[in-house]
Amino acid sequence: MKVANNWKDYELLDMANGEKLERWGNILLIRPDPQIIWKEKTFPKMWEKADARYERSSSGGGAWKYNKKLPTSWQVKYKDLIFNIKPMGFKHTGLFPEQAVNWDWMIEKIKSANKPIKVLNLFAYTGGATVACLYAGASVCHVDSSKGMTEWAKENVTSSNLRERPVRFLIDDAIKFINREIRRGNKYDAIIMDPPSYGRGANGEVWKFEENINDLVKLCTNVLSDNPLFFLINSYTTGISSEVLENMLKLNIPKKIKGKFSNGEIGLPMTNSDLILPCGIYGRWES
Repeated sequence: MKVANNWKDYELLDMANGEKLERWGNILLIRPDPQIIWKEKTFPKMWEKADARYERSSSGGGAWKYNKKLPTSWQVKYKDLIFNIKPMGFKHTGLFPEQAVNWDWMIEKIKSANKPIKVLNLFAYTGGATVACLYAGASVCHVDSSKGMTEWAKENVTSSNLRERPVRFLIDDAIKFINREIRRGNKYDAIIMDPPSYGRGANGEVWKFEENINDLVKLCTNVLSDNPLFFLINSYTTGISSEVLENMLKLNIPKKIKGKFSNGEIGLPMTNSDLILPCGIYGRWES
């Protein structure tokens, strides 16, 4: 497992009973997490200091309960990258801190490429990977079907002082966008995708991970450059093994493109503990 252990502005402080206690900057939040199936709190007193808790509703969804008034948004820093945090309607904060392991990997790959790199970031959300790739010196095409998330990504790029870097923001359905890029003859040196388990595109297109992901990976190989740098699939879909993601890359990336494949889990370390919270999976091809 690759563990995101280089954070200073984020900490996983404790976890028990299907919840995690986290520090985002100087704000403590309690959020649900289905992986946490044990009941014992390691630091029970610490939970009393939480500023807000996301409580699930028995009828579905849930809501934030605040112990004190919080700012509408605030910032956390990862190395030189700065992100805007906002508690959202469905337990999220706009950032997945475990993704820092992928950001570090992308930055190293791009910086060591010694050539201009064009990156395509699909299902790009609030732009964590976009910010990382811009910081490393790449140009980025950021594609997401949500206008709100795309605006948030622009805020993150601006906060990290990268607005002058070459980036395109597109509110679009991933599959339709790729088909247009194929017709245009556009190519990319690196592809990143973080597809949801289930979702709807900008015009109501239905996405189901198990049914659509392989076709999308296959489609994306048509926009890979002749000498690409990497292809990363990230997933939080329950029941899918990281080996499946690697298998799809092996089956779809043309044999003439030489490189290595890998897969695994990503996770977050708990402070003052040897526990690690598994958070997602990845499959990679890299030159």
